[in-house]
Amino acid sequence: MRSPSLKSLSFAFLFALGAASPWTAQAASPEPVKAEHGMVVTAQHLASDIGVEVLKKGGNAIDAAVAVGYALAVVYPTAGNIGGGGFMTIRFKDGKTTFLDFRERAPLAATKSMYLDDKGNLVKGLSTNGYLAVGVPGR
Repeated sequence: MRSPSLKSLSFAFLFALGAASPWTAQAASPEPVKAEHGMVVTAQHLASDIGVEVLKKGGNAIDAAVAVGYALAVVYPTAGNIGGGGFMTIRFKDGKTTFLDFRERAPLAATKSMYLDDKGNLVKGLSTNGYLAVGVPGR
């Protein structure tokens, strides 16, 4: 059995953006499309269509994943956004694999007490809403 090319992999890409986000009401998605040389799966069919187009035009699975990430920021923003992070396992044409960890981290100015009031109590919502809740992409 020959080693599959990156484009021909059944590429399971889990974008850790918004893994904890609740599902929202959406229109029914179209039936899945079966193909011999690639697969794109997202929570929103318009983003999936963009990933498929990238593959059809000669892009590889990583190109498609990046395009899907940008598309999801527009058509399904509750799934995360451009400033988020994630994990990716990549298998190359020669069979070698690598893993990318681009999980977000706290900004350099973050402190242990930035979500606490002057009495040391947690301020509800401060860590999840507003500018103090933003992570910085990458490691």
